[in-house]
Amino acid sequence: MSRRIFPSPAKVNLILRVIKKREDGFHDIFSVMQPVSLFDHISIEVKEGDSISVSSDRTDLPADSSNLAYRAARLFFDLTGIKKGAAIHIQKNIPVGGGLGGGSSNAATVLIGLNGLTGAGLSEKELMDESSKLGSDVPFFILKGAAVATGRGEVLKKITLPRFNYVLVNPGLHVSTAWVYNNLDLTKKVEDNILSYSEAGLWEGERIKRLLVNDLEPVTAKRYPVISELKRELDGLGALGALMSGSGPTVFGVFPDRDSALSAFKSLKGSLDKRFPVFLAEGLG
Repeated sequence: MSRRIFPSPAKVNLILRVIKKREDGFHDIFSVMQPVSLFDHISIEVKEGDSISVSSDRTDLPADSSNLAYRAARLFFDLTGIKKGAAIHIQKNIPVGGGLGGGSSNAATVLIGLNGLTGAGLSEKELMDESSKLGSDVPFFILKGAAVATGRGEVLKKITLPRFNYVLVNPGLHVSTAWVYNNLDLTKKVEDNILSYSEAGLWEGERIKRLLVNDLEPVTAKRYPVISELKRELDGLGALGALMSGSGPTVFGVFPDRDSALSAFKSLKGSLDKRFPVFLAEGLG
């Protein structure tokens, strides 16, 4: 089969600590991430020739070599030496630039999809190692599960987390990741024993509220107060804890069960009156 449609999941950062700025301009981080059941859908067709095309149902998504999905396809064919091309169509559901890793997930999905469709047989490790050239979050989506990320985000240790129930709200803002990092106060010492956060037993009940932390959130929330407002709304609707994901602006709430998450989802869909996208999702391991 030379054409298939692949799901491409979003992710949330349950913890994002920024340790220090590196000499290469990136930052060392400690993060606990979980993929969630909010998906883009990517159609991949392997074609004769060497051309790569990318299209989408979103007009604001680039269709040229600046698109990570395009770059992933180019990387794959260059790496394997396979003399083929690809037609890629992305049906977007994950908010663009929302702190949910949509672009990185799309790139990882293209690599995984082409690896299967062409029979190239690259290992997971090979795909992860090569995908780090595309972006720090791309290897995480190849791993397919919750993980602790260190280094600039590409050093991963797979862990097991509960299948959390999430409600996500995207306030429709464009937040520059570079701007957030450039305005981050790195003089504060990280005093927590961050390594203990990877223990699955800690992520139970109301302990979640104490564990959720994002060093980037104060920077984004200071400029965009709606971040804090949405967190308060989620808390008021019964979330065990609420946090901004990545550099934002998407905010998520963790709920104790599916019913409470569904109730909060319906309430927010009504109160926000289609101004902001609201999503109901589940953790994927």
